[in-house]
Amino acid sequence: MKIGIVGVGHIGKTLARKLGAAGHEVKVANSRGPETIEAEVLATGARAVTAAEAVTDVDVVILSVPLNRLPGIAPLIASVPARTVVIDTSNYYPARDSKVAAIEAGQVESMWVAGVLGRPIVKAWNSIGSASFATKGMAPGSPGRIALSVAADRDADRKVGMALVEDTGFDAFDAGTLAESWRQQPGAPCYCTDLTREQLPAALAAAEAARLPKRRDLAVAAIMERVGDGTTNPDAEYGVRLSRALYM
Repeated sequence: MKIGIVGVGHIGKTLARKLGAAGHEVKVANSRGPETIEAEVLATGARAVTAAEAVTDVDVVILSVPLNRLPGIAPLIASVPARTVVIDTSNYYPARDSKVAAIEAGQVESMWVAGVLGRPIVKAWNSIGSASFATKGMAPGSPGRIALSVAADRDADRKVGMALVEDTGFDAFDAGTLAESWRQQPGAPCYCTDLTREQLPAALAAAEAARLPKRRDLAVAAIMERVGDGTTNPDAEYGVRLSRALYM
C-alpha cells in the first residue's frame, strides 16, 4: 500500500520503520520539514516529505500527532479523497492537550476526532505504549503475541487498519465502531497493558467509562514523578506494570 504518515514522534517513527519493513511505500512528514526527520525513521525505506506531500496519492493516511494538533491538520485532510483510509493514533490527555469540553462531557475521543476532521476514521495503535510498540512485535502465531484493538465505522476501513496492525507485529482485534472505542482509551483495562488476543475481549468488556479519566490522571501523575517531564515515556516494563495495576 501507499501510506502517508503525519507525525514522527514516539509512535509515528516506529510506524514508519515497521510499515516500510513490511514492504509498504511509506512517506513521512512532521511539522518542521523533511530535512529534520532523523535517518533512523527512514532506515527501512520511508521517504521524508512535506505534510502536503504525505497525504497526496496514498491509500492510507496515518495521523500520529497529539490530539490538540488535529484541528490544525483538518484543512490538510479536507483535500484527501473519500476513498483514502484515515487512521488516528491519538489519545486525549488534558494536561497536554488543554481541556476539550465535548470530551470532558463524555464524547468518545475517536468520535470527536472524526468530527474535527470531517470524515470517517480508524482508531488504531493508540492502546500500546511506545516502548512496547517498538520492541514487542512478533510473527503471526507466536505465543504471547500482543493484540491491539481497531475500531472504525466503515467495515472496509477497519479491515485495512487491522491488516496494517498485523504488519507491525501485533494481532489485530476487531473492536467494532467508533462509538465503542472508548473501551481502548487511556484508563481502560486494555490500554498499555500488553494483552494477548485471548485476554483482550474480557478487558474490553470490563471497561467502565466513568472511571477512565481518574485512572488516566493517576497514571500521568505516577509517570511524571518517575521521569520528571512531560515528553519522556516510561520504559516498557514499568509502563505495563503501572497500567495493569491502575487499569485492570
